[in-house]
Amino acid sequence: MSDSTVVKTPKTPTRKLGLDKANTQKWIFLFIAIVPPFGGYLLFTLFPNILSVYYALLDWDGFTDATFVGLSNFITAFGDKYVWRALTHNLIFMITVPFFVIIISLLLAYLITNKTYRENKFLKVLFFFPNVLSTVVVALLWAFIYDGSYGLLNGLLKFVGINIGNFYWLGNEGTALASIIPAWVWGGVGLYVIIFANAMLAIPKSLYEAAILEGAGHMTRLFKITMPLVTPIIRVSALFLVVGTMKGFEIILIMTNGGPYGSTDVIGLYMFNLAFGEEYRNYGYASAVGMILFVILITAKLLIDKFVPNKGYEY
Repeated sequence: MSDSTVVKTPKTPTRKLGLDKANTQKWIFLFIAIVPPFGGYLLFTLFPNILSVYYALLDWDGFTDATFVGLSNFITAFGDKYVWRALTHNLIFMITVPFFVIIISLLLAYLITNKTYRENKFLKVLFFFPNVLSTVVVALLWAFIYDGSYGLLNGLLKFVGINIGNFYWLGNEGTALASIIPAWVWGGVGLYVIIFANAMLAIPKSLYEAAILEGAGHMTRLFKITMPLVTPIIRVSALFLVVGTMKGFEIILIMTNGGPYGSTDVIGLYMFNLAFGEEYRNYGYASAVGMILFVILITAKLLIDKFVPNKGYEY
C-alpha cells in the first residue's frame, strides 16, 4: 500500500454567510423604506417650513431683491384688522365644525353598530360617499344648493310654503359664513362614522347586555358605555378636525373666495391671497401670517391635550 496524502478542504461557513446576507438585505430594506420618505419630508416639508421662518423676516414679492425687515411683518400682522377678522372666522369654524361632525358621527355610528338594520352595509357606504368626492365637487355641489335662482334650498323652502325669492345664501354677509358650516360638516361626517363604528365594534357585547338587563336605554348606553370607551378615538378625531378647520380654506375658496366683503375670509385663505394674489404678492408678510397660524395650531393641540382626557378604559 502506498502512502496517500489526504487533503482537507476548509468547510464554507454557510451559517455566517447566511447571516451576513440577511443583515445586508435588512439594511437595504431599511434604506429603501426609510431614506426616500425621510428625504422627501426634509425636502418638501421641513426645509420649506424653516425657509418660511426666514421669509417672514423679509419684505419680498418673490421676484425682486428681498429686503430684511426683521420683526416688522409680525408687528404689522398683529395690527392687521383683516388678520383678526380671519382668525375670528377660523375660531367659529373650529368650534362648530368639529362639534357637529363628532356628535353626528357618534350618533350615526352608534345606530349602525347597535341597531340591526338590514341596510347597515348600504348606510356605511352612503355615509362615506362624501369623502370619496373631492373638495371641489363638494363645494360646487353646495354652491348649487345655495344658489338663489335654481338652488335646492330655496326650492325646498318654497315647497313648504316659505317663499324668500331669489335669495343668494352665499352672497349675503349675514348668511354666507353660516352656510359654509353644513357643507364642511357634510363632507367630513362619513369618515368619522366609519372610524367610530369600527371602534364601537371592538366593545364587548356583554357590557351592553348587562346594561340592558339593568334597564339602561340607548342614550344611557351611549353616554355611559360607548362614549367613555371610545374617548381616545374622539380625542384624536377632535385634534384632526381642529387642525383641519384652522388650516383648510379650499372649500371656502371655491364657494365664496372669502366674500362677500370678507365675511367668510379665513387665515389660510388670507395668507394664500397675500402670497399669490395679484393685489398683494408679499411672500414675507404671508410667511409671517403663516408663522402666527403655526403658533395657533400648536396652542390648540396643547389645549386639546389638557382638556380632553387621554385615558382609555380596560374591558
